[in-house]
Amino acid sequence: MTLFSKPKSVKGTLLILLLPAGIALMGLAWLVHGLLLDRMSREFVETRLKDEVAFLEHQIRESGGQLDSLKTGDYFQEVFHHAFAIHSPSMTIISPDSWAPVLMSLIESAKDGTVRIQDAGTVEGPKSILAYRKSFQIGNTPIVVIVSEDLGALKRSQTELHAWTAIVSILLILLLVVAIWFGINLSMRPVVELKATLKRLQDGKVSRIHVQAPEEFRPLVQQLNQLLDSLDQRLERSRDALANLSHSVKTPIAAVRQVLEDTSRPLSNDLRLQMTARLNDIDKQLEAEMRRSRFAGPQVGKSAYPLKQARDLLWMLGRLYPEKSFELSSSLPEEARWPIEQHDLNEIMGNLLDNAGKWSERCVELSLVQNSGTLKICVTDDGPGVHEAEISKLGQRGLRLDEQTPGHGLGLAIVREIVERYSGTLHFSPAPKSGLSVIVDLPRAVPVINR
Repeated sequence: MTLFSKPKSVKGTLLILLLPAGIALMGLAWLVHGLLLDRMSREFVETRLKDEVAFLEHQIRESGGQLDSLKTGDYFQEVFHHAFAIHSPSMTIISPDSWAPVLMSLIESAKDGTVRIQDAGTVEGPKSILAYRKSFQIGNTPIVVIVSEDLGALKRSQTELHAWTAIVSILLILLLVVAIWFGINLSMRPVVELKATLKRLQDGKVSRIHVQAPEEFRPLVQQLNQLLDSLDQRLERSRDALANLSHSVKTPIAAVRQVLEDTSRPLSNDLRLQMTARLNDIDKQLEAEMRRSRFAGPQVGKSAYPLKQARDLLWMLGRLYPEKSFELSSSLPEEARWPIEQHDLNEIMGNLLDNAGKWSERCVELSLVQNSGTLKICVTDDGPGVHEAEISKLGQRGLRLDEQTPGHGLGLAIVREIVERYSGTLHFSPAPKSGLSVIVDLPRAVPVINR
């Protein structure tokens, strides 16, 4: 059983992920607030106690150690709001009186500094206190001064403040839920627009998707438009193929029908040869259109393994031309994949290798190179080559049915057409020593077609 099942709703998934995370963070902040509040309040109280002890010490030294001359009682309680104790060998002053049991124990101890007492065990006095004790001498008279704070009252104040913080945190969580819901709805608005556009596309009201989509949805919109372009191009190619086929075979069929319907003439050998030639023309045209109909063109998600296909083709052509050598030159890794439909890549390499095999003397070399932005296929043969004046005619559409001259017919025309559909280039040049070198450059990324 997986931890997360497949999301049924993007909104629900975002709420399930974001809301608990927001509540957890708010709860953590509330806990940290409580810890920091407790620490800061203790440090503040301790600082106040030290300041008040220093003030009492100054007053006692000003009076020369005469404790009975100090203004104590209500005055100290109104000024300091803390319990205090002043002790000398001749006199002890403690205010308020209910703190006497706790403060007397601190007077009797010889430890100066901050002292914290939990569960003091007094009936009327505080249960938990924080006190600061300091002893000094004036002449030969030892003096002990203690100022203390009731931690119970401090705790109650902290608890009240912490409770208000919890209430504010709950209100913030509710505001967070509203903000998350509003943010999700605002972020999903492009999806709603895309859905409406797809519905209009299905109803035939628009032909392409035109939505002001955010950056994350732009690749999706581009790929959908590319798919629509590809479907339109396939439909257009099918219609053109049918029109071309109908126009091309109409004349040969009419000639054959005319011969067969003419009962006044016997079928001589010349007529049989003419009919055979016409039927061969029809067969060539059918083969050409069938091969063209198999071209897929650039498709998102389609890829091929160039090394594997190259080896298979070289093995097959090596059996077809056993007297010639077919070599592969490439530094591609075995798992390399090219964004080309498998049949299209077979047509490109197969036609180029077959053309080179027909014209080569002894050797044909296939080179596969992958650069940062292009994919390169190079086929070189050691045959007689092609005159420079005729190189520009290679692969022309008007010569695509000329299969009597190897390398100048249907194969190169097919290669040029496939390369153009991938927004690539086809270049012919004389080989370094002799023969012909054919270079195909294709983009590494599947091109996005803009109509």
